[in-house]
Amino acid sequence: MDKPTRLYVYITLMIALLFQLFPWTGQGIILRPDFMLVVLLYWLLRAPYLCNIATAWVVGLLMDLSTGSLLGQHALAFTLTAFIALSFQKRLVLFSAMQIVSYVFALLVFTRFTLLILKLFAGHEAPSWHYFWPAVTSIILWQFLRLVLGSIARPKAGKAD
Repeated sequence: MDKPTRLYVYITLMIALLFQLFPWTGQGIILRPDFMLVVLLYWLLRAPYLCNIATAWVVGLLMDLSTGSLLGQHALAFTLTAFIALSFQKRLVLFSAMQIVSYVFALLVFTRFTLLILKLFAGHEAPSWHYFWPAVTSIILWQFLRLVLGSIARPKAGKAD
């Protein structure tokens, strides 16, 4: 595949939504990565011409509707994160792999912090430090996703005739 298509981006986002909706139990609930956010960030940084702030807003609304959370909270958090991600997207070419991972981790923590503020404004209790564990597991998922989607979307070397 030479370039990812819009259909390919949307299919991966829908697969991420299925993983997000998988019924987690026990410690899995605390450690569950933000599948939708990680896939969204991957496409925002890899193909910003296919995935933009409007896509982040729609994905956030899908998260709100599917999880039954306060309508608009994920949409706002994902939109702000997408804005920050796209602001520095062209500069990532100059970053090393470790700096990109640090950048994505900062974006994941920013999203969790934004959601925390919105939940506190809505009247929820302040969560414990376990609230930020999904950022850690999401960065592990980021590495896996970068390898899998990167190898699928990378152009194949053809034989010279």
